Amino acid sequence: MLRKIYDFLIEKYKLSCLLMVFMPKKYTVIVEKDEDGWFVSEVLELPGCHTQGKSMGQLIKRTKEAIRAYVNEKTPPLHRFVRVHKVEV
Repeated sequence: MLRKIYDFLIEKYKLSCLLMVFMPKKYTVIVEKDEDGWFVSEVLELPGCHTQGKSMGQLIKRTKEAIRAYVNEKTPPLHRFVRVHKVEV
């Protein structure tokens, strides 16, 4: 889908580069250790997004998986592409 939008913009507006860069988003994660020795994470920007792991490495891996699942399934896209517009000043 993104490739089609990119190709359309290049063809229609003769853009040599596209400033729609999709960079990884950074999230704030609180990490705690419970009474059984498990590491528990909570993603502050995503209410209800949390997981646990026996090691810190496992916790980070599972936290990334939880964030991807949350973003892809629970939240609607914040931005919807409308068009590219040239403005002369």
